[in-house]
Amino acid sequence: MNRMFLESERVILTEISVDDALLLFELDSDPDVMKHLTDGKPSTMQDIASAMERIRKVIEKFQYKFGFWLAYSKENHEFMGWFHFRPGKSTPDDVKNIELGYRLKKKFWGKGYATEVSTRLIDIGFEKYELDSVFATTMKANLASQKVMQKLGLKHASDYEEEGFPGEDKSAVKYVIKKNDWIARRNSFKVR
Repeated sequence: MNRMFLESERVILTEISVDDALLLFELDSDPDVMKHLTDGKPSTMQDIASAMERIRKVIEKFQYKFGFWLAYSKENHEFMGWFHFRPGKSTPDDVKNIELGYRLKKKFWGKGYATEVSTRLIDIGFEKYELDSVFATTMKANLASQKVMQKLGLKHASDYEEEGFPGEDKSAVKYVIKKNDWIARRNSFKVR
């Protein structure tokens, strides 16, 4: 396993390297995982190689302050998927408004892992990196991902058309949590 970046109650995030391409290929081979990304079409090894190059550039630029990490189960060290916490594609130098993303194997869906790890990333972002906001996007049809965003305290910010999404329906949503809302949310949990 690569060097650890972060841990939550049940998950370890590690740094990613080019040697991890087969793990990403395996993840992207599940049509259900890729349903809202490519209409279920698996990624090719060329797709993975291109993604690894983009990931490498983000890692080099931000030295893992922001970037992509592999997720492993603390229980048995099984590869679960990945998380990213980085500037958005259209704002690659904006280090105050960071995009959260995740992709998990189907067997880990619906068990709170995305919420658990994303909460840790958001907390680090606001506490350590002094962010102004964290945002996430998904296809409008991906209600499960929107539910995770809502659990994290992100609020619906906009509907838009995402040309990069597959199929005819390009309807997408963006959710955001601003620092003041995160502080209020954190304080409300402390009071309980």
